[in-house]
Amino acid sequence: MDLSIVIVNWNTRDTLRDCLKSVYQETQDIQVEVVVIDNASSDDSATMVKAEFPQAILIENSENRGFAAANNQGIAIAKGRYVLLLNSDTTVLDNAIANTVKFADEHPEAAVVGCRVLNSDKTLQPTCFMFPSVMNMILSATYLYKLFPQSRIFGRERMSWWERDDIREVNVVTGCFMLVRKEAIDQVGVMDEQFFMFGEETDWCYRFGRAGWKILFTPDAEAIHLGGESCKKVVPEMALQLRASILLFFKKHKNAFYYRSACLLIGLFFLLRIPYWLARVAFSKSTRPTDLQTVRTYITATFKATLGWRALCPKR
Repeated sequence: MDLSIVIVNWNTRDTLRDCLKSVYQETQDIQVEVVVIDNASSDDSATMVKAEFPQAILIENSENRGFAAANNQGIAIAKGRYVLLLNSDTTVLDNAIANTVKFADEHPEAAVVGCRVLNSDKTLQPTCFMFPSVMNMILSATYLYKLFPQSRIFGRERMSWWERDDIREVNVVTGCFMLVRKEAIDQVGVMDEQFFMFGEETDWCYRFGRAGWKILFTPDAEAIHLGGESCKKVVPEMALQLRASILLFFKKHKNAFYYRSACLLIGLFFLLRIPYWLARVAFSKSTRPTDLQTVRTYITATFKATLGWRALCPKR
């Protein structure tokens, strides 16, 4: 078996259908198995998979176990030399999967390989980024990377100045399309399930790097990623989850000083955004209820961030 494709789904039935269609269409030249992990969806996603894609292996969870834990379920039964983690709102293009496998075969030093990811309008989606650091968090909190995206200083965390047009060693490959060598997984272990959603690929890439493996990017394969399809109805909670995952990364891999500094910076991140959302509450009647909820969430997060990553995690 060349490849095991693991797709985690939570209430994205229609985009999951498009994803699976593209996967089977673009993998006719390599031997693959597709594993779909459904995290207790309420939109009949599992029923759709059974009816329309009976060749896929389907695991139905009775609860939402999160991204890392669900992927680990797929990895546990994977038979391929490689495992491709693929988001359910992703469409692969022009033999992208086979091209990525070929690239990985030519680079045995790589534990992880990523490819070019596009938005639905075919503009570049800036996947691949640097590991969290105090400097990167300061830049993130101030949004300077949005004002100066071509700056190698302000755009350093997201590498926003890079067009993703050449082969390059990177810190982190985004989990929406992440090809991982099974041999490397056997050495380093699976994803850390403390990361419910967000940050798991950052932690994983960091562990691969410490074990001597490389994380590589190739421009010779492309996929479209809609982004955030599972999170649209729970945006405030996902904002907390994302920042909690960053703090967990610091807790695991940095010393106490850096961890406490990160807690304060996350608090600053939320604090700086409260005036903007208060202004929206005052001047925008149409979105006032949701804006007010965001204000409450950010005020709570400002205080919870100082208490650490567990306090910041939203209740599930």
